[in-house]
Amino acid sequence: MSLNVKRVVTGPFQENSFIAWLDDLSSCLIIDPGDDLQKIIDCIHKRNLEPIAVVNTHAHLDHIGAIAGLKKEFGISFYLHPNEKPVLDGYARDCAFFGMTPKETPEVDFWFGKEDLSIGDFSIQLVETPGHTPGGTCLIIKNHAFTGDTIFAGSVGRTDLPGGNWETLSDSLVKAMKIIPDDNILHPGHGVDTTMAIEKKQNPFLIPLLNRVNS
Repeated sequence: MSLNVKRVVTGPFQENSFIAWLDDLSSCLIIDPGDDLQKIIDCIHKRNLEPIAVVNTHAHLDHIGAIAGLKKEFGISFYLHPNEKPVLDGYARDCAFFGMTPKETPEVDFWFGKEDLSIGDFSIQLVETPGHTPGGTCLIIKNHAFTGDTIFAGSVGRTDLPGGNWETLSDSLVKAMKIIPDDNILHPGHGVDTTMAIEKKQNPFLIPLLNRVNS
């Protein structure tokens, strides 16, 4: 079965919230639901889908705002890397910094690590990619990779926020390029979809690292 992905652009930071489901199945995953709760719910109902979990690549304020509401609406669990706990705990503080009113901080039900996840009919390969945040993780499902704020089309995640580190992110980018197949569709946390092959050819942050990938 192939994976279907619907991108819902939400919130003042225009982050990508994703809904993913397999052909002929109604169950779906919600990935990085950042804001605009009702917009995400409406998108799910329009496609007659049944969410079974929220899985996040990281926990920055612009990627978690709708999680608590979705948990209440659908009675589902929230999955996150444990190294993201300090980021999640700082949600209200970070909202205040940007002059935003925080929503409810979501409670994590399952902390994942290096081992792949199995949720319902979904098998998720986890690629730990810290650097933008301490527990940033790329999620690979079939030939789709949800890269969060690690890799964008033509760019990579910033490292000047608390918990960010450029050297760590550089190592993670090399790791991601080694593991994620070139033909995988990349779904970043902001902006348009791309592929790993395109980013290796055009991304000015990845090109200087290719010698480490091929060594």
